[in-house]
Amino acid sequence: MDETKTNGATLAGRALLGLYFLVPGIMKFLAPNMHVALMEHHGVGFAPPLMWFAAVVNVAGGLALITGRHVRLVAVGFVIYILLVNALLHDFWNFDGIEGAHEMQNFIKNLGILAGLLVLAGTSKPRAISLTNWWKSDRAA
Repeated sequence: MDETKTNGATLAGRALLGLYFLVPGIMKFLAPNMHVALMEHHGVGFAPPLMWFAAVVNVAGGLALITGRHVRLVAVGFVIYILLVNALLHDFWNFDGIEGAHEMQNFIKNLGILAGLLVLAGTSKPRAISLTNWWKSDRAA
């Protein structure tokens, strides 16, 4: 396979995965009460501090993926994040009717995103965490 096409596809996929986290992170900052209410509706304890933590993680991690910084580490971190979100917020087994169907759809969709993150983590080069050059892209590091 042509390496240029592979790199272009990987770059596009990484950027889209980054946007998947960046945009909701920004939305959490713009409408925090709505997101806290959603978490409380699903019985999540400590919703306000967890929502702010998620907002920061979404924005920082989304930007890291888009810019190619610590891609493997961020992808694995987002895998854990999605597992938690699925268990806590897309608990379709606790709902009936249309709400249960909607949560199941989001649960399954998130498994697809998780799969993409696993592929990204598996194909990205490992990078040591260091205080020097932490800001450089994985290609330059």
